[in-house]
Amino acid sequence: MAKNTKVSSSKVSTLASRTLASKKASPTAKKLAGSVLSQKSSSKQTGAELEELASKVMKSERYSASTKSLAASVLSQSNKER
Repeated sequence: MAKNTKVSSSKVSTLASRTLASKKASPTAKKLAGSVLSQKSSSKQTGAELEELASKVMKSERYSASTKSLAASVLSQSNKER
């Protein structure tokens, strides 16, 4: 299995942290934010379930730009063989 060594940038990690602290953030945004933060300083890869969620967010028009940024970060750290 190919190993993805990308980690979350500090800009996206800050966005993720603020998202988790926000009372207005959606459960979807918070789930993506948690994934982004878990990949901040490790080589963890995104799981298939979260890849699917992030993909749906990117294709949808109903999510905000910040949620899409989190989704893009999650997808960039996914397993390239899936």
